[in-house]
Order: sequence, then structure tokens, then C-alpha cells
Amino acid sequence: MEKSTTLATQILKGVGGEGNILRLENCMTRVRLELRDESLMDLPALKALPGISGYVKQGEQHQLIAGPGHAAQVVDAMRAQMQDATSTEPAIDDAARTKARYKAPMSDALRQLANVFIPLIPAFIASGLITGIINILKRPDIVGGFATSYPNLLGLLGIFGSAVFAIMNILVGVNAARVFGGSVAMGGVMAGILSSPQLAQITLFGEPLQPGRGGVIAVLLVVMLMCWLEKKLRNLLPVSVELILNPLLTTLITGAVAIVALQPLGGWISETIAHGASLAIDKGGLLVGAVLAGTFLPLVLTGLHQGLVPIHVELVQAHGYNALFPILAMAGVGQIGASLAVLLKTRNARLKKVIKGALPVGLLGIGEPLIFGVTLPLGKPFIGACLGGAAGGAIISYFKVATVITFGISGLPLALTIVTGKVMLYLLGYLVAVIAGFLFTWFLGFNDPEE
Repeated sequence: MEKSTTLATQILKGVGGEGNILRLENCMTRVRLELRDESLMDLPALKALPGISGYVKQGEQHQLIAGPGHAAQVVDAMRAQMQDATSTEPAIDDAARTKARYKAPMSDALRQLANVFIPLIPAFIASGLITGIINILKRPDIVGGFATSYPNLLGLLGIFGSAVFAIMNILVGVNAARVFGGSVAMGGVMAGILSSPQLAQITLFGEPLQPGRGGVIAVLLVVMLMCWLEKKLRNLLPVSVELILNPLLTTLITGAVAIVALQPLGGWISETIAHGASLAIDKGGLLVGAVLAGTFLPLVLTGLHQGLVPIHVELVQAHGYNALFPILAMAGVGQIGASLAVLLKTRNARLKKVIKGALPVGLLGIGEPLIFGVTLPLGKPFIGACLGGAAGGAIISYFKVATVITFGISGLPLALTIVTGKVMLYLLGYLVAVIAGFLFTWFLGFNDPEE
């Protein structure tokens, strides 16, 4: 924590002080900032800070790559040092201006959508790893009769691993309300209505209602309506009765629209997504896997990949596994092979140092240092990496490799969450992506930067 505090102080100084910060947030690996006056920012000094492995700019958002877990610690330390806490939460006008600055189509809307799920990543990771441990403990060829000797322990681990999915809709409802500017408790209530087991006892239009139908898609639709209605009523109702009537009317109106229209609509959308994604992967084979993995990194660069987050969650909710995520994970693996080719070919000592420092975290699924520090600036190696990822994605798709998590970890650690019987096939796809990325980059070549 002392290193995080020191880095937080240095970042605040480098961006022109806490008063210059318009918005501050983080994802798994990056400190994300939007500034009032960019002329006050000392970008060379920020890039040179120990603990910062790369820099990316999307629209007016500055992203400092601090690494998994470290980014959240740094942001917490920055917020603790900032005297005016309101500077980290922009007003509605600021949010509207921020939206206009993003150049990629739908990038701001998709970023908001991803922000609903980003706080859930630690729970997804824990759930996936625990499920992977359970799968190992159930195998007599590895641990003997452990499963039959300790059934209660396995039962408890099963509860630990599945708990996040038992309350998934509630968590999404709360986060969605926070992201879209509504009351977080009301967001949880709306999700609770959609998930209530008592819905099964009610018949509407001659059909029994289905608790949880539509999953997170239905929850997102309902909570977005709730936030909009809550804001409208806040402006329309007299101040003296707004505190009482607003939650009452919001619950009754949103709940009614949810049951009659939005939950069925969400159910249709989620079923279409789940069936469509599964059909494409099951029937598409090599070609679909290659296209998905090969085009994923360009989506990441534009921010449009964030629209896939609800699809990952929906796949796990619908099937209990996610066949899409391992395919997309190969996009980052191709970067490893491409970077190895650059490492062997380049004569630039600084570039060699960057690659050697970034490769270990790249193997663990943190690809930003390799992407933004090596392959993307060089151009052709990025293409080689994408082609390598496509080769790996084709293998993963062909053998129908799937994981039990939605998203959160990648690279070699993802092997711990792969469904039983497919781990070696995942590692085969990983190896193919590395080798193909290396070969494509080696033969495409690149202009070696001067010292």
C-alpha cells in the first residue's frame, strides 16, 4: 500500500493536482482520468513513473496501465489524497460533454455498460477458480478418493463458487442504478422483483411468469427505465411529497412495465444472444473462431469490446459455461508470440528491456504492456499478433473449449477455469497462438526503431 500511495501522489502531481481531475476511475489494470486542463499534464513524467507500464488515450480519457489489482489500490489512494471528493464524480453536464468527446461509435454507452460489471470481476474470478479447484478434487486419478471422503467440504466449496450467480441479478441491478444515476437500493429492488420465486405462482395472459427470465439483460432494461422515471418524477413531484411518492410510483410503474413488457423482451434478447453465440461457435468451427479472435484486439482499441460483457454473463447464466471467452483470450496470446519474434530480431536495447519486463505479465493474461508498448507502435507485429490469435481461436473453437467464468482472468491462469476434459485443448490453442504469432511476425518483419 505504501508503493500505491507514493504512486498516487506522483500521478496527482503529474496531472496538475486534484483540482484538475474531472473524473477518476479504474478497471482491472488501468487508472482512468479525465482532466479539466490537459496543458497542466506532464505526460513524459507520468510515463516514466515506476509502476506505470504503459499509457493509452481514448477520446479525452487518459489511461495509465498500473497492472491488475494495483490500479484499484492507486485510485483508492488518489481519492484519499484528494481534498474535494466531488471532483471524482462529474455532474450530469460533465457526463454529457464526456459522451460527446468519444469518437468510436457507441463507445460511451458501451463503457457505461461495462462499468456495471467491472466491480463484479473479483467475484467472477473467485467463482471460476473455486470451480476449477472442485473439478480437480473430483478427479480420482489426481487426488484419489478425496471427493467421497470429504463430501461436505466439496459441498461448501460448491456454495462458495456459485454464490455470485445466486445473487447475480441483484448485484447487476445495484450497479446499473449507480451507473445510470438512480437509487442503488431501488435498482436492487427491481432486480429482486424480476428474480422473485413467487412469480412462478402468478399467471399472466394465460401463461405462468418465469422468475429470472431474461437474466441480466432484463435487469439492465428495467433498471434503465427505473432510473429515467425516478429522475423525471423528482422534477415533477412537489418537494414536500417527493421523498414518499417517488419510490412508490417508481416501483409500481416500473414493476408493472417490467412484468408485462421488459422482462419478456429481455428474455427474447437473452435467448437470442445465447442461442446465436452458441450456434455460431458450435457450427462455425475453425472459421468463426479465427474471425472472433483475430478481430478482437481492434475492438479493444476502439472500446467496442465492452459491449460483449453482458453476452459473457448471459452465456454462463444460460448454459453454465462460456465458450466465447476462451476464443477471445487467444487474441492476447498472439501478442506473446509476436513479442518474442520482435525480441529476437530487434537490436534496440530499450525495446528488448520493455519486452522482457512485459512478457511475464503477458503470460498471466495482462496484455496491455505488450500491445501498447511493443506490437502496436511497430505496426506489422500487431498484425502478426492478430493473425496468431486467429490461429489459436480457430483451435479453441474447433474443439469447443469453454470456461466456467464470464470474464476477469485470461492467459495461462484461465486454464484453471476450463471445463473438465478441455484443459489440454486450451493449452494446445494457447501454444498454437504463440507459435503462429511468432511466425507471422517473423516473416512480416518490422522497422527496427533506432536507439
